[in-house]
Formats: sequence, C-alpha cells, structure tokens
Amino acid sequence: MGKKRNIIVGQSGGPTAVINSSLADVYKTAKERGFHKVYGMLHGIEGFLDEMYVDLSTQIHSDMDIELLKRTPSAFLGSCRFKLPEIHENPEIYEKIFSIMNKLEIEVFIYIGGNDSMDTIKKLSDYAIVKGHEQKFLGVPKTIDNDLALTDHTPGFGSAAKYIAASTKEVIRDAMGLSYKRKMITIMEIMGRNAGWLTGATALAKTEDCCGPDLIYLPEIPFDVDRFLKKCSDLLEKKPSIVIAVSEGIKVPDGRYVCQLAGGSDYVDAFGHRQLAGTAGYLASFLAAKTGCKTRAVELSTLQRSASHMASRVDINEAFMVGGAAVKAADEGDSGRMVVIDRVSDDPYMSAAGIYDVHKIANNEKLVPRSWVNREGNYVTREFIDYVEPLIQGDYQPFMVNGLPQHLVLKR
Repeated sequence: MGKKRNIIVGQSGGPTAVINSSLADVYKTAKERGFHKVYGMLHGIEGFLDEMYVDLSTQIHSDMDIELLKRTPSAFLGSCRFKLPEIHENPEIYEKIFSIMNKLEIEVFIYIGGNDSMDTIKKLSDYAIVKGHEQKFLGVPKTIDNDLALTDHTPGFGSAAKYIAASTKEVIRDAMGLSYKRKMITIMEIMGRNAGWLTGATALAKTEDCCGPDLIYLPEIPFDVDRFLKKCSDLLEKKPSIVIAVSEGIKVPDGRYVCQLAGGSDYVDAFGHRQLAGTAGYLASFLAAKTGCKTRAVELSTLQRSASHMASRVDINEAFMVGGAAVKAADEGDSGRMVVIDRVSDDPYMSAAGIYDVHKIANNEKLVPRSWVNREGNYVTREFIDYVEPLIQGDYQPFMVNGLPQHLVLKR
C-alpha cells in the first residue's frame, strides 16, 4: 500500500457570511480528485497545534449538507488569531506542526483567511522548502475588509457590502421618520481598520428611492474634526436629518484613532491590532454637544460579517470557486501560493480563479485608491461604486425552518 493522500483545511481570522462556501468546495473537489481523507483543523493552526481536528466525512454526508454549508455564516470549523513566530525564533513549533501532518499523512495544507493567514501559509511553505518536506501549502482568500493584494476582491466582501448598503437604506428611512420638528444626526460605524472598502459600500444605498448617506469617511484619509463639524452644520441648515458613515479606523492627523479620543480599549491582539470600538459613539456625543441636535450611533459590528441571509450570490459562488481552485492547484504541484479572483469582464460581470505567490500577498494591505475618493475626502466616486456593484448581485435563499434560516452545525 502506498502513502495515503490526505488533505487538511483550516479557517482563520474574522469569519464572513461565505467562508464556509470555500470550505464546502475544498471538501467536494478533494473527494473528486481522489484524496482519501479531508481533515478540518478546529480553530485553525492554534487548534491544530493541540491536535484538534475532524474528518470532514463525519460532518458532510450529502449534497444537501454542501448546500447548507454554503448558507452557514461564521467559521464552521472555528477560527483563531494566532501568529506563527519567525522560523528562527521557534523552530520547535514548526517541527510539531510537521510531525502532526506526517502522522495524519497530510499531502496538502489549505488555509482559508486574510492577510495574517497568508503569513502562516508563507512561513509553512518556506519551512517545508528549507527542510525538504513534500507537503503543499495553499491559501484561500477570505476577508470582508477586501484588503488582500493582487486579487481583484476577496470572498466575504461582496456579501458584507450588500448587507451594509441595505442596512444604510433602512437606517436612512428610519431617521427620516423621526426628524419631525427636531433635527437629527445618525452616525453609522462600519468595520475597517486601515482600508475603507466596507465603509465606501454605504454609497450603494444611493438609489432612485434613497438619497444615500450624506458623508462617508474612510481611514485612508486623515480625519479633521473641525472640518467635519462645519460640514455637518452646513448640511443641517439644508435638511432635517443627516446620516454619516464612518470607518472604525478613521484617524486624526496625528495618527490617533478617533475612538481613542474617548479613551477606548487598550487591548492589542497577537498581530499588534488595537481593538477599535466607539468611533460612532464618540462622534455622536461630540455633535450633540456642538449642535444641540438629537444624535444616534449605529454600530453594525459583527452583523456585517455574519448576515448570511443577505449574502450575495456572486460572493457565494466565487467563495466556492476559490476553495476548489486551491485543491486543484495543490494537486497539480503548486505550493506557497494563494488563489485570487481575476475580474474578466464588467458587463456582463465575469470572474475567474488565478494563482499568485503568497510572498507578494502576505502582510501587504490593499487600500482604496485616493482617486476613488472625492477631493474633500468625504465621499467615494463613481469608479468605486462601479467596482463594488457587481459583487452584491443575486442571493441564495436560506433554507427556512420555523421561519428562521437553517445552518450546518459541527458535531464533535
């Protein structure tokens, strides 16, 4: 008997509404390609180090389970935020990872995640080359932040953008109904530490039946508090209700996050990321004190990445596509690479899977181009909207049970 061809897949970082669609096609394609076992690591590389994993054939039993998985938000296998040390700092941790893989007879290691996850793929593939290990390492893109380099966009972004745009329309209608005899300011806080892709998506709410947000502030542009107050005051002279979208990561010119002006949390994760919260709350309190208007802060928080009932069909299909493409690439000899989405056509919208060296992707952030933001720095341009609009199209109807969406749940 020859060596068994086994594959392992993990999920890492902040989840999305479509992350499990990639997982579903990793499993489906691996089985079609003749892999013997498809393991899922529980809680990413951190759980794998504790030898936590499952045989996915004990979880996925039918095509219906695949369809349910495509409609299930959050990380089915569990996620983590674990930074692998540099190889020279702790070679023992790499020896442990490879010894577990050898025990399980793993031929291919696939990691679904964002920038930090691609750092993991880069380090593991480098170690394999240095030490002469034969395993293949492939990255599958995932992040609502849309900040991965070299890919046109990332799975998860389109669905988050769809939810954000729909929620913006609903918040605007709500605010309009409450502005009788008293002016009102609503601040919406959208996820995005350094990249404003999600916040810019609020502009999609500007449609024939909605005026859209009045102002949009991205973290790519330094935030001037005084100019912000002046702009809001000018708008309030013209209309009774204004709605403003801000990224959680907007910073004042000296580099401080706006949320830090109110104190904020000092928590920093393993990758050095400060926890951001309270930007909208701070600005709402500031404007209430300065204008005397009724203000409200709306923080979409985790809803924007977990709203699978509002997922985009384009997004789900592309997430499925890149999962299978990673298995095919590994099966054909690729390693140390990430699958990307290439935009083939805008009208009609078409995309295809490509593949790039993960060293050119890991730890590089893709920001919103300055030319896609207006001169004042408080709204996005038509080019931005044309880029995002195709990604929010279509939907997958959830399977409803007793009036609520059904999900696939991991059985331990």
